[in-house]
Amino acid sequence: MDKLSQSLEDYLEKVLMLQLSKGNARLKDIAAELKVKAPSAVRAMRELKELGYVEQEPYGLVTLTEAGHAAAASVLGRHTLLRSFFMQLGVSAEIANEDACAVEHVLSAETLDRIESFVQKNAKTVKKTAKTKTEKK
Repeated sequence: MDKLSQSLEDYLEKVLMLQLSKGNARLKDIAAELKVKAPSAVRAMRELKELGYVEQEPYGLVTLTEAGHAAAASVLGRHTLLRSFFMQLGVSAEIANEDACAVEHVLSAETLDRIESFVQKNAKTVKKTAKTKTEKK
């Protein structure tokens, strides 16, 4: 897999998220979700198409290729992991989501592995603590 820019990773992630939530990804929806103008989204889709990550007929739906889906799933996985990690630290869901988006592109594989181990290990503790707090009320 080619090393993609943060921006292109964001586009891939958004295509996958739209496909999962709406069943399809339209250029105008991608642009709206990423808060960019349509010409910027068109350029990004053209670049992703040239790299073999997406397919799109003129004015048609954007679909991920096998390589595109793998790359998008990787980005979304990092985002989800980091959001969970930040929320375990007590960060609000909104801020955790924003921060995850900001750092998902720059952390090393080693750091992500350590965070994943931490999240898995502490998920049980967080659930037990939440249950105990609920029972006390």
